Order: sequence, then structure tokens, then C-alpha cells
Amino acid sequence: MTDAYRALALQTTCRAINACSTPADAAAAVADNIDRVGRQIRASKAFIGADLKLVVLPEYFATSYPLGDTIPGWAAKGCFDMHGAEYERLGRIAQDNGVYLCSNAYERDPHFPGLYFQSSVILDDSGNQILRYRRLISLYAPSPHDVWDRYLDVYGIDGVFPVARTPLGRLACIASEEILYPEIARALGLRGAEVILHSTSEVGSPELTPKDIAKRARAIENMAYVVSANTAGISGVDIPLGSADGMSKIVDDQGRVLAAAAAGESMAAYADLDIACLRRRRLRPGMGHVLSRLPQAAINAGLGATALKPNALLDGDTLKIPQRADFAARQKATIEALLGAGVLGHD
Repeated sequence: MTDAYRALALQTTCRAINACSTPADAAAAVADNIDRVGRQIRASKAFIGADLKLVVLPEYFATSYPLGDTIPGWAAKGCFDMHGAEYERLGRIAQDNGVYLCSNAYERDPHFPGLYFQSSVILDDSGNQILRYRRLISLYAPSPHDVWDRYLDVYGIDGVFPVARTPLGRLACIASEEILYPEIARALGLRGAEVILHSTSEVGSPELTPKDIAKRARAIENMAYVVSANTAGISGVDIPLGSADGMSKIVDDQGRVLAAAAAGESMAAYADLDIACLRRRRLRPGMGHVLSRLPQAAINAGLGATALKPNALLDGDTLKIPQRADFAARQKATIEALLGAGVLGHD
């Protein structure tokens, strides 16, 4: 067990591959993007010090997000294979720099051909994949919830909410806007997560944003560190470059911001994570010990039935490939169902 070490939320520009005309061109661009990040990690560690042991990368750092592509089209052009060349490259970066590395990418899964999932993957300092978390809440992309029964058959519930026990503490991942959903972090917290790795590409602002508030809240609620890496803008698309920029940070279990980056490419969001000290605080009784005071059975009883049903992309044993418009139609129908159930009101 490493009692204390340094972690880095690397704020790097996402160079979009959307304009690539073929999967081969896209693969070459992805390889260049990964190699560039590798050089940034090497230089950052040289500056920060040998005790830099954990690096978190921003959301979809090597590709950007699908703009106008069909689901199968993006699966072919913008997605990693689960054990493909992209993860081999990332594994070498982790091994060469002696760091645990958290990547976020769209990913193909042979169990669900034609679809993709957004995945946060942790590679250890030997380059091995030790955790894979698939984003559950996504407006215009498939998620495990959409193929729920089959996903559970393949990966089980621990594959939905994985926590890796490592020399750096118990690591877990949350993707992007899921930081706004306390239930996701709580599921990980109740499985022992001590450090939550958050890959994001979010709107930066000099004011507090909903996501920025949520980073502090999730840390306090689960008595855990949050390491949140944002993009330093997305280049190669029509959205203004600086829109998703800044606000990478590390938050401790008491909601204190230990380090933060301003706008632009930056290694400024690095800080010491003292796992031994965290564990001592987690053993201290008192009002602030949130996890020990959680009446989970009562909360479970009070939760209402959800209007968003699972298995939307399963028809028996048949896997349905959606159009992007299907996701918007489903959200509209879910809002109507919430209205009908009295969750949303118009009186």
C-alpha cells in the first residue's frame, strides 16, 4: 500500500477525428493523439516528481464525440477495441512512466455488435487493464441500461459498478455528466471506492457550474477523493475551442479543492492523495461519517419506480441498432410518463 502519492488531472486538448473520411485515417489520428498525450505525461512527471503515480485523462480525449455519424458508423470510426492497439499504446505509456492511467473512450464490445459504449478504463503501472466502467447515463449513445439483461448476464452487477483494489487505494470511475447523479457515486462508494476518477469534457466558467458543485458534493457524500480531468477545448469541430476548457481539479473527501487548472492545456491540477490519512478519517466516528449513518433500506423503500425502462435495445434475443432520433423520442416519452405519474407537475 502506498500511503501517499501524487495524482494528476491532465487537462489536454481533444483533437477531434470527426472529419476523418475512413476508419484507417481515424485510427492514424487516434494513434497520434495518444502518442501526444504520452509525451505530455512524461513531461508532467518530470516536473511534478517521481511520486506521480496516477493520471486521469479527459473524456473521449483521443477522438471527440460523434457528430452526425450513425451508431454503426461511429462504432467503426471512433471506437477502441477492448483489447486493441489503442489500449496497447496506453498500456505502454502507463508502464513507461510508472503510473496508473485512467482513459475514457468510446469502445466496441464483441458481445454487442453494432453498438458501442463509452468506457473509462484504468491501466496499472505494468500496462494491464484492471477496471472497465461503462457510462450508464448518456442522452444520445447506447448504455448498459439499454441492454440490461444481457449486460448483466455477461458482466454481472460488479461489472456495472466496478471498484479496483490497488496499491493506490480503491479506485472507481465516473464518466462525464454522471457526476450530477449521486446514485452512481453512491453505488461505487458503498462498494468501497476511495478515489473517484472523473473524465469529463464540460463547459468551463469562472462561476461555479452544476458539475463543479457536484464534484465537491460527491466527494463529501462518499468520503472519497475526486480527480476530475476536463478537456482543454475540442479542436477540429465547429464548437468554439474554449467552450469545454478549464476546471480540472482534485477534491478531497471533505470537499476541499486541493488543486485546480485554469483554461488551456495544463498539468496544474495535481496534488497529494494521502490514502492512509483518508482511511483514518473513515474510521473516526461522528456526525461527519456519512457512510456509517446512511439508512439505505429506508431510502430504497422511498424511491419511486423509474419511468426509464431498461432493455430498450433488446427485443428478446435480438439486439436493436438505434438511430440517434430514437434516444430523443425515448426521453420525450419518459418525460410524459413522469408527468402522468405525478413526478412532474403542471398544476
